[in-house]
Amino acid sequence: MGAFVVIGAGPGLGAAAARRFGREGHPVGLIARSAERLQTMAADLKSEGLTTAVEAADVTDEQALAAALGALRERLGPIEVVLFSPRPSLAWIKPVLDTGPPDIESALALSVVAAAAAVRTVVPDMRRRRHGTLLFTTGGAAVEPHRDRAVSGIAYAAESAYVRLLHEALADDGVHAAQLTVVGPIGPGAGHEPDGVAQELWQLHTTRAQPLLILRRPCSLAES
Repeated sequence: MGAFVVIGAGPGLGAAAARRFGREGHPVGLIARSAERLQTMAADLKSEGLTTAVEAADVTDEQALAAALGALRERLGPIEVVLFSPRPSLAWIKPVLDTGPPDIESALALSVVAAAAAVRTVVPDMRRRRHGTLLFTTGGAAVEPHRDRAVSGIAYAAESAYVRLLHEALADDGVHAAQLTVVGPIGPGAGHEPDGVAQELWQLHTTRAQPLLILRRPCSLAES
C-alpha cells in the first residue's frame, strides 16, 4: 500500500487517522510545524508497530511543504492518501466587523493556498498511477457560518469550493477528492470521538462514493 500522509498532524484527529490507516498497512507520514510534537506522535505510533516517518514544516511555506512531502515519499514510497487537516489559529476567531484583511489573508493561506500547494506536489504522481485520495477536514463553519467567528466561515467556504472543483477535475483520473466537515468539537468526550471521525475518513477513502460528508451528530467509533 502507498503512504498515508497527514498535513497539519496533531495528537487528536491526525493521530487517530494515522492509526486507522496504519492498521490497514499504509506507512504513515506526518507533517506539522512542531518537531517535538511530531517525534512524540511518531514514538506512539511506532510503539504500536506502525511504520512512521515525520517531517517538520510550516505548511503555509510552499517550498518547505513540497520538500517535506518529497522527503516522506523518498522514505515511505508513493503517497496514496493525503489528509489535509491543519488547525487554524484561535487568534483569528473574531466577529466579522473586527476581522481585518490580515486575518482573512492568514486563514486563506492556511486553508486554501497551502491545500493547493499540497495538491500540486502530490497529484501529478497520483494521476500517473491513476490512483490516490485527497481528504480534507473542516469545521462546522463550512456549512454553518457565524458572524462572531467570521474567518473560519470565509476560509472553509473557499476550501469547500476548492475540494468540490478538485473532485470534478480528478475523478476521471482515478484520484478521489473528498471533504469531511465536522460540526462540533472533536476530542475524547467532547462530542466527536477522534477514532470515530478517523473511521469516517477511512470510509471516504475506501468507498469513494461522495465528495462531501457532514457529521452533525456526535460520532463515536461504535457508531461508525
